[in-house]
This record gives sequence, C-alpha cells and structure tokens, in this order.
Amino acid sequence: MPAREHRHVQRDRPRPGRPGPARPTPPAQRTSRESAGAPRPGPKVPSAPSAAAAAQVQLIPASAEGALDAAEEAVDLLLDSGRAPGEVLVITTGDPHPWAAHELSFGADAYWAQHDAGDDVFYADAAALNRAASRPVVVVAVNGGDEAAGAALPLALGRAGSLLIVCGDPERINALLGAGV
Repeated sequence: MPAREHRHVQRDRPRPGRPGPARPTPPAQRTSRESAGAPRPGPKVPSAPSAAAAAQVQLIPASAEGALDAAEEAVDLLLDSGRAPGEVLVITTGDPHPWAAHELSFGADAYWAQHDAGDDVFYADAAALNRAASRPVVVVAVNGGDEAAGAALPLALGRAGSLLIVCGDPERINALLGAGV
C-alpha cells in the first residue's frame, strides 16, 4: 500500500500568491434549543451585495435652501446623460418636492401606483423611504429635517443600486453619515 501524502491546508490565512480574504471556518453546530427560532435549511435566497460596496456616493454641496434645486440639477444631468427616468428616485428630508405634494393631492394610492410603475423619476419624502423600492440612482436633497436626514441617508444608501447623490451641507452630511464622503 503506497504511503499517503498528507497535506496541511491552513484555512485561516490566504495562501501565498492567492489574493482575497481568509477562508471562513465552518459555523459551529447549534443545539436544538439555540436553533429553535432559526430558519430551517432550504433553498437559499441570494443576498444583495452590500449597498455601501456597490453604490458610489457623490456629494453636491448646497445649503438646506438650495438642496432641492441642486437635486433637480442632478436629475437633469442624469437624464441628459442617458439615464432612464424610471431609474431615479429623489428623496427630500425637509419640505416635500412640489411634484410629490401635487401628486399626493390625488391620493396615496395613485401616487404609489406611479412609483410601482417605475416609468418616471419618483419623488418621495424621507418618511416614506421605507416604502420606496430600490432604484439604480437615488438623489437625496437634505433640505431640512435633521432627524429625517439622519434616518434617510443610510436607507437611501441601501436603496441606491449604483449611485447615491446627496445634495446639502457637506459638514452636516458627513456628520450624519459618520464618515467623510
């Protein structure tokens, strides 16, 4: 019987010449008490890539009063550069965009039906961001509402597929995001 060759593979460090993160160790087995509330094995749903890794963040300096105008200019540039209108979501943290206010005057059902159709740029208040679907580009006008802005920016980053544009005071935005943008 030939002698077996033993190879020792270190899985906690990458091999020389092989870029990338260390290989994860297998998860510890759970006892039945620990796994009682855990989901059952089954088909796995692919998780979305981290929005922070996927979306590029651009900051357009503007005052709170000028943030909405800066967002409008950003949308115009996006459309002029070939972006489809349905790829853009605009969020306001203070006063609502005039289009959103006008459309809401016809009722919430009609307003959200336009969102769901995805045919045009959609404007929403930060308070409604949890209902808005992801779009490739999200533009946030930080036009007031400190609390709303603080909650909206991380959510907006999660909704942005490839690009998050934030219009407002850079110092305020960096403080809200917790990092330099």
